[in-house]
Amino acid sequence: MTDSMGMAAAVDSLAEQLEAALASAAAVPGPTLSEPITSVVALGMGGSGVAGDIVAALASPQMAVPVTVAKGYECPAFVGPSTLAIAVSFSGNTEETLEAVTAAHDAGASIIAVTSGGRLGELARRWDVPLYEVDGTIPMPRAAVGAISVAPLVALERAGLLAGVADWIAAAVAQLRLRRENEPGSNLEPLVRAVGAGEMVPVFYGGGALGMVAAGRAKAQVNENVKIPAYASAMPELCHNELAGWDLAGSPDGGSPLAVIALRHDFEHPQIERRYDFMRGVLAGGEVGVPFCELRAGGDVPMAQLFDLIYQVDLLSLRFAAAAQRDPGPIPLLEELKAFLA
Repeated sequence: MTDSMGMAAAVDSLAEQLEAALASAAAVPGPTLSEPITSVVALGMGGSGVAGDIVAALASPQMAVPVTVAKGYECPAFVGPSTLAIAVSFSGNTEETLEAVTAAHDAGASIIAVTSGGRLGELARRWDVPLYEVDGTIPMPRAAVGAISVAPLVALERAGLLAGVADWIAAAVAQLRLRRENEPGSNLEPLVRAVGAGEMVPVFYGGGALGMVAAGRAKAQVNENVKIPAYASAMPELCHNELAGWDLAGSPDGGSPLAVIALRHDFEHPQIERRYDFMRGVLAGGEVGVPFCELRAGGDVPMAQLFDLIYQVDLLSLRFAAAAQRDPGPIPLLEELKAFLA
């Protein structure tokens, strides 16, 4: 496989990326709070915006204040002096994030910036707010998932909203190194070949907040690394709508054009297991059998299991790209869009 930007090496070094990000974040002072924080908003798009999803999934169950993820130009109306706004843009030039964080600053929010530079870095210096600088040599925002996710967690801990972040990261690093020694998903070769040949589109299902983040990450990685459609949904919501669509998922002669990949973890609600069991029967017993497979997380804490799933789906997307003979790095269509908007 041609890998002109070193995406495989970036995925392989995710454990080390987490460690480096923690060490770098330790040197940055915490946010200056004008008044007690009653809300947190994470601002970001695409491969940078996933940091907000990760923070919400991991921190919300531990915090007494809500975390809102905003992906767009607009800053939520509730943002004000009691809000901590976390702006994440790998390049520092994401127009949606820049507009939203400027509005948050104008509303009096406490700001932290996570970026490799660009306009966001300039604003952070002008505003004299904490600036967590990300390694700009990482080839793409989506390859910096560890680097951009650690700083917001550290900032929340510095603000007194969270505790134990270093232990979470240590557990994630240990699990990633264990997973790296044992190639995940080796039983998925028929699916890899079918996706690579353009015969099948992957649909990722996750359970609860952790699974939803992993499924969304998987979809985006396939979109950008393989340059094909992919889809993601989360339990239990999909059982109230999407499940009904699986009875007629293709023609009996042509076979299913879709395959479901379940991303499982140990922190699912007990009823999620039963919902997967029911869905598995629906997929097997419909007019057209739909392939179903699972990737399971390891690790002792939620962060370890979430990053284990991220690592596994990132590798899977690279296997799809290799089977399709596509370079996973460049994303020319998205660059065309940026030029069009400019």
